[in-house]
Order: sequence, then C-alpha cells, then structure tokens
Amino acid sequence: MDKEKLKSPIDRRNFLRTCGSLLAGGAALVSGGLLVARASGRQGDVFWQIDPYRCTQCGRCETDCVLPVSAVKCFHANRVCGYCDLCGGYYRPNVKELNTAAENQLCPTGAISRKFVEEPYFEYTIDEDLCTGCGKCVKGCTSFGNGSLFLQIQQDVCEQCNECAIARVCPSDAIHRVSNDHAYLLKDHA
Repeated sequence: MDKEKLKSPIDRRNFLRTCGSLLAGGAALVSGGLLVARASGRQGDVFWQIDPYRCTQCGRCETDCVLPVSAVKCFHANRVCGYCDLCGGYYRPNVKELNTAAENQLCPTGAISRKFVEEPYFEYTIDEDLCTGCGKCVKGCTSFGNGSLFLQIQQDVCEQCNECAIARVCPSDAIHRVSNDHAYLLKDHA
C-alpha cells in the first residue's frame, strides 16, 4: 500500500496551485523584462522639435498646436544676447517713448520681463506660463538684434502627437523629430 501512495496521482488542487504559481512567476518575469527594456530604450525615443535656424516665426506654432495653449515657448540664449536697452524682442518697433508701458511691449501676453543690470544693459527673462508661442518677440529679436530669442517645443507640455499638427503646416519645414539626447535644439551661438 505504501508503494501505491507514492505513485498516486497529484490531486487537482495541488496541480492547479502549482500551475498558477508558475504562471504568475512567469508573468512577473516577463513584465519586469518589458519594463527594463522600455526604460533602457528611452534613449532611442524621439521628440518633436523646432530647428531655430530654419524657423521663420510665421505664428502657426501658436495657432495650430492641438493644445489650447501651445506647447511652443520662447527660449532665450543668454550667451547670444546683447542685453540691449532697446531690445527688438521686447519693444515694439518705433516706440515713441522708451519705457516699459504695455503699449510699448512687443509681447501680447507680457511674458518677457527685463531687469536693469548696469548702464546700458538689461537682462531679459521669459515667463513660460505666459508665453503662447506667437513668435513676435523672436521675429523682432532676429530682425533688430542678435537673435537670442528663439522658439522651441517644451517637452513637458507637448503631447508628442504621432503627427505634429504644427509640423504639417510649418512653411519652412523647421519642425521634425529628434532623438532624446537632442530633445532641445538650442541656439547658443550667433
């Protein structure tokens, strides 16, 4: 009888418990492997970005983005900036009086602020929360300054659409996908 007990078939409950444990363990290993593969593959990810040297500041970044407030924002290359008193990206052309009144400022939302450094230099900063990506400041800075202001897609705001709505209508073909290690195409030299 003892030999018969040793050769007896595994009961159904133990069999299902063993199979369930093996399946759960296998699923955990596969899930863990996928997470590791996904995390290590992030360097291969691509992002929509604007080539600041091809951008013509057409204004479509503000109007054609799928988000209610565009993911495109003005960036400032401090190394390129001349810190001018009469900044083409800050002041409207042909201002009557050189003061910071709203009617003299080029930015329609007041996203650019300036701070006195020393005569005749001023420092300019961009408030990303106020910037709508209209490009007016960039156009002014490029036309009447060193071109230190430029448009860029802010990665933490962008939806990374499969087909960027702005890229479809960009007349200069300045928007394209770049790899993760080049997620911001910066304008650091003139």
